[in-house]
Amino acid sequence: MPAVADAMSTVSTDRDPRGCDLPTCPVCADSMVAAEASAYLADNLVSYLWTCDTCGYGFVTKHSLKRPVCN
Repeated sequence: MPAVADAMSTVSTDRDPRGCDLPTCPVCADSMVAAEASAYLADNLVSYLWTCDTCGYGFVTKHSLKRPVCN
């Protein structure tokens, strides 16, 4: 089944975005555990490719990261 890729944008407000807000498939609502691929687009921007194991739907999310502040 061919995969269709949509782009979804998110901005992380949590300190640890890995432990929460994992995406669900917008087509079949199956939960996704790990991205198929990731890429750094800029110093503070990461893109993730997600593909649903159940229906094959694919989409891309982009996350803006905040740099840690050192005291």
